[in-house]
Amino acid sequence: MRDVTIGRADELASVSASLELAPASKAIEWALERFSGSVALACSFQDVVIVDLAHALDPGIEVVFLDTGAHFEETLDLVERTRRRYGLNLVVTRPAQDAAHGPCGSEQCCRFRKVEPLRRALAGKAAWITGLKRSDSPTRSAIPIVHRDESFGLVKVNPLATWSDRDIASYEQDHALPVHPLMGRGYRSIGCAPTTRPVAQGEDARAGRWAGSDKTECGLHG
Repeated sequence: MRDVTIGRADELASVSASLELAPASKAIEWALERFSGSVALACSFQDVVIVDLAHALDPGIEVVFLDTGAHFEETLDLVERTRRRYGLNLVVTRPAQDAAHGPCGSEQCCRFRKVEPLRRALAGKAAWITGLKRSDSPTRSAIPIVHRDESFGLVKVNPLATWSDRDIASYEQDHALPVHPLMGRGYRSIGCAPTTRPVAQGEDARAGRWAGSDKTECGLHG
């Protein structure tokens, strides 16, 4: 039986360093090999690059989408188009029972609509793969490719950590991937509709998330 126990910090740091200059697919290959049968991909579907990469290596990989009940219709449409295109093993979560009691955009709201549903979806897993990039925002500028996620108690793998927005766009064009329609309307970071706006030229990509507040993350990634 394959050992899928979570590696030590020094092991994960060494693996992460070795993947810095490697193609993103190598990080996914490592995760699939190291945690065979115990890894999932959590995807926001802002773009489908990470889905395309992971599906090419494991067509049956579990792909988790957090349906908060407040997404743009364009996001939900892209999820469905992507599901059909790849025949995804898609798991769609729903908000926790008390979600309606948290004001939109509050910590409580994000906990009930994102964090708790993801915890349930990842129960029993040893690792999860994300589409996080260092270029997303200053708060993500130092994310490793592989590390232990203390909040979820799992290994977290960020194969696209070193990618730029230009890298994403180039891959989408080269592989004829569907593109989220809001990206062409000034939305550079797409979350729930009530708390997401387009960003102006020169603004940080995530400036349109929870605009007017000091909130920068929903609790999934810090």
